[in-house]
Amino acid sequence: MNIVVGVTGGIAAYKAVSLVRLFIGDGHDVHVVPTDDALRFVGLPTWEAISRNPVTTSVHDDVPRVRHVALGQQADLVVIAPATANTMAKMAAGIADDLLGTTLLATQAPVLIAPAMHTEMWQHPATQANLATLRARGVHVIGPADGPLTGGDSGPGRMSEPDEIHREALRLLTPRRDLDGVTVAISAGGTREPIDPVRYIGNRSSGRQGVALAAAAVERGARVLLAASNVEQAVLADARRAGIEITTAGSAADLGDVMRRFAAEADVVVMAAAVADFRTAEVGEAKLSKEDAEVPTLHLVQNEDILAGLTAVRRDGQIIVGFAAETLTGDELLAKARRKRRRKGVDLLAVNEVGADKTFGEADNHILILDARDDVVSEVAGSKREVADGLLDAVAALLRRPA
Repeated sequence: MNIVVGVTGGIAAYKAVSLVRLFIGDGHDVHVVPTDDALRFVGLPTWEAISRNPVTTSVHDDVPRVRHVALGQQADLVVIAPATANTMAKMAAGIADDLLGTTLLATQAPVLIAPAMHTEMWQHPATQANLATLRARGVHVIGPADGPLTGGDSGPGRMSEPDEIHREALRLLTPRRDLDGVTVAISAGGTREPIDPVRYIGNRSSGRQGVALAAAAVERGARVLLAASNVEQAVLADARRAGIEITTAGSAADLGDVMRRFAAEADVVVMAAAVADFRTAEVGEAKLSKEDAEVPTLHLVQNEDILAGLTAVRRDGQIIVGFAAETLTGDELLAKARRKRRRKGVDLLAVNEVGADKTFGEADNHILILDARDDVVSEVAGSKREVADGLLDAVAALLRRPA
């Protein structure tokens, strides 16, 4: 395959050397297109030696080949690592004032960017708006990670590691379309049950796994209906792309209404959201206060079982997937998960161990997948995107079963 690696002017440019080496090791033809600023961090001889191809930043070199458009036309994939805030802004505006800019405008290949910048720059509304624009145009984004940054800072903005970018790039080079024509309804996040006008009963779910499922499903050809329950905009950004319809929900009752509406037209239903089991019997009209005469007692009642309700009215052939997030381990975890699968009546159940510092809000996940016979048909560990693809593999296998 012909891969163009764009390198822009950030300290993370040194990591791109390892990324190019990984592509070369796979046997791909790699053309590095650095910006002038990128060459301040890693010099041109290094890029030529590693890529085994000539490197330039100018649109005026190799004019007979019309190099400033030929690179983009011939590419099977374009990867920008690192992608600085400046580069993302130029991409969003369609600015082509150097070889990388013209290459990006000339290509019809998938484009993958790995943002890298300081946290304040990443969180700036302009950067987030540019990110949304790029995603809406079909640009793929990996990261950034949350970790140490240049100058002793730490936070979101660290470029994903070369091996992570490499895996995502290979996935884009060999896309799966096993969900073409399939409508998938997915819930993500965690419900919040109001106590009074300012307080609620909730959970630690960030919605990252559900959003990763939505992104993976749409890239495999599905039409996706996503019910997002209290998911932060930064997390939800990865789902703001063509083919995904997003509806927000707050409480379990809200989420149930949305998922019943979605399920009426879905071929596959995935309940990845963490739904509160209980709510207060009554919601206070005013904020509870320590100045009140007595410490308030909350009377809890059970919420509806959304998942069981969906399986009770399922259409013939509809596949329903549930999640079991438990604080148990080992045999106890599996035993409880099997009881839950039978009680809910789902076709697949994704089982994972959770805790205050495990799974919820983290970048990685680890699930066991139970089928309708309560057998463990798969175990998937890795990033939440990798886990999403592993679960969708199991869904696709069910869709291929003879009627």
